Amino acid sequence: MHKGRCYGPAMARSDVGGWSAALEGFTQESFEADGKRRDVYRTGTGPAVIVISEIPGITPLVAEFGRKVAAAGCTAVMPSLFGDPGRPPSGAYVIKSIGPACISREFTAFALKKTSPITVWLRKLAASEHERCGGPGVGVVGMCLTGGFALAMMVDDIVLAPVLSQPSLPFPLTKKFKADLGISDADLARVKERTAEGTCLLGLRFTNDPFCFEERFATLRRELGDAFIAVEIDSAPGNPYGHPKNAHSVLTEHLQDREGTPTRAALDQTLTFFREKLGLGAGPGPGTEPSSG
Repeated sequence: MHKGRCYGPAMARSDVGGWSAALEGFTQESFEADGKRRDVYRTGTGPAVIVISEIPGITPLVAEFGRKVAAAGCTAVMPSLFGDPGRPPSGAYVIKSIGPACISREFTAFALKKTSPITVWLRKLAASEHERCGGPGVGVVGMCLTGGFALAMMVDDIVLAPVLSQPSLPFPLTKKFKADLGISDADLARVKERTAEGTCLLGLRFTNDPFCFEERFATLRRELGDAFIAVEIDSAPGNPYGHPKNAHSVLTEHLQDREGTPTRAALDQTLTFFREKLGLGAGPGPGTEPSSG
């Protein structure tokens, strides 16, 4: 649906009812900024956390992550940027969703040191939700194609808890692309000002991720120092937790949601990060103050 800037295959009317079950407990509203209106799904109370879904869209597991954010005491706010909300992922669905998104001018997939224009709309959504939900600021989590959007949104002071889950833009065409952060030099300079003032950010990735390489996390460490808290989960062949070598989605598709697993620990650390930075107290995981090294 290009008029509303939701990219992906058109929905069949007979499928909508089945997919809506995945969004039970969410309210559907719309938000417009800069002449662009998109659907937004919300659940919970408390400070806002903007949950920016990965390709192909708001899948059942992305919605389930949103519920976990709400259970942690926050308002989960999920804008629909592409795909069909509630639709389960499949290979064909991923391909049909990623194609239009990649050629859209709103997403910067094939350029170095350039911020995706869609982050301006997302920043305005975050500002609106902060006014609506209250609290000291907002949290943001981006995933895969949208992973780096949380970094770009740090140019605004209200973003207190940014999480980059497997940030994958720009696409890893060369070594330079693998290391690039997907934001402009000016935006990076502003982010560095904020980290120098005490703001920190959390990054999640599997070590063998085919889209989010170690070079990108190395750049974040070099540019932001101890303010960047990296969580890198072993997905090498033969790893003790059975993560597939192409494991990618830490908080959703490849989450092993049981005690004692690295992905569950990453989930708990993410929820704790939101709670601590948004003034809600301790969470289910360890504290998230940055450490040296």
